Amino acid sequence: MPRRFSIEVAKDYFNFASAHFLIFANGKREALHGHNYQVSVAVEGELDRAGVLLDFISFKPLVKQVCDDLDHRTLIQKDSPFLKIHQDHKGVKVLYKDQRIILPRRDIILLPIVNTSTELLAEYIADKIRQRTHRQFPGARLRLIEVGVEEARGQKGVFRGEF
Repeated sequence: MPRRFSIEVAKDYFNFASAHFLIFANGKREALHGHNYQVSVAVEGELDRAGVLLDFISFKPLVKQVCDDLDHRTLIQKDSPFLKIHQDHKGVKVLYKDQRIILPRRDIILLPIVNTSTELLAEYIADKIRQRTHRQFPGARLRLIEVGVEEARGQKGVFRGEF
């Protein structure tokens, strides 16, 4: 069996507090509400000549910055077929059926996902971590990434994919 190596980081400060709402498959929207999300990240790949996959000290701030970018914002799923979104310099108007949510532009993040589920947030975060890791660690030979996004204790969505 070939040798496999991975590292995992799951620090208390890998968190973000954000508001969101889901739209379920039947088209029903839940109320706008918030969570104190907790993030964990694992990567798998080949060790370098020093026997290290990634330097923890350099990797942890990268994960923290991705979390910080989502902190204290309302997360809106801009790719949802159920929503119409209008923006101007003042704010963003989100239309769902006969309902309107109007927020200042600086208070929201329009995410390129169809829903703000923990599973899709985990995939979004994994993509951001991939991009930043490629820039910061160009020689790293990583194969897989796993990101967990916990919205409440014992309740999380997980994304696993290629690096």
